[in-house]
Amino acid sequence: MPDNIRVYSAGPLTIIALLVIIGLVVIVVPLLFLGLVGKAFTNLVGLSWLTATALVILILLCSLVNIPVWKVRKETIRMPHGAADQFPDAFAPTETGGLWETSIAVNLGGAIIPVAMACMLLYRASSFMGGDTLYLQVAAATLIVAAIAYVLTRPVVGIGLRAPLFVPGIAALLCGILFAQGLGLSAGVIAFVSTTFGILLGAGIAHLPIAGDLEVPQISIGGSGMFGAIFIGCILSALIA
Repeated sequence: MPDNIRVYSAGPLTIIALLVIIGLVVIVVPLLFLGLVGKAFTNLVGLSWLTATALVILILLCSLVNIPVWKVRKETIRMPHGAADQFPDAFAPTETGGLWETSIAVNLGGAIIPVAMACMLLYRASSFMGGDTLYLQVAAATLIVAAIAYVLTRPVVGIGLRAPLFVPGIAALLCGILFAQGLGLSAGVIAFVSTTFGILLGAGIAHLPIAGDLEVPQISIGGSGMFGAIFIGCILSALIA
């Protein structure tokens, strides 16, 4: 072994200490994150800290559940290729591509639960915030967020729909603060409802007409490609409540 190379050996206690530190980081950091998110949702939803944290965990777990709703079928037409097909009329396509089938699903944790929470918040808030005014503010904010999400969502062939992670939530946050003229529960409700409905409409439902062209087995409304944007937007909304 060359003289300029030194080898250091760690004792068993050092290795155990290192594993303990790594374990604490892996366990404590998610718990702290869930605790902060649960605290934020406590102010918005009006639940206890434990119930709000359990709700956040439920949303994360249910993000793995997609409920199929219907299927989109697309006939694929391919031109003939190869030496044996050099002479056929090039303007007469041959149907050899088969049938592409895309399943449209709704995500439980990214669509159904957030929509239920948004409807509950809107109903409860309308009783003491002035229903008509609140509905108009929510509708305007939802249209703004939906337009932004629609423009910035990328349909990727073979992958699906990819919504921007932070922009829709920040747009909903600014709409909530603007329409409510400051921070507080009104701003949080407007931001939460608009980020939920806006992303689902703009990033998901508005792109369904091209679902068959993406050549993916399933497109999940509120699922992969949209869940992160909805979850972050809901957290930002809860923080300003």
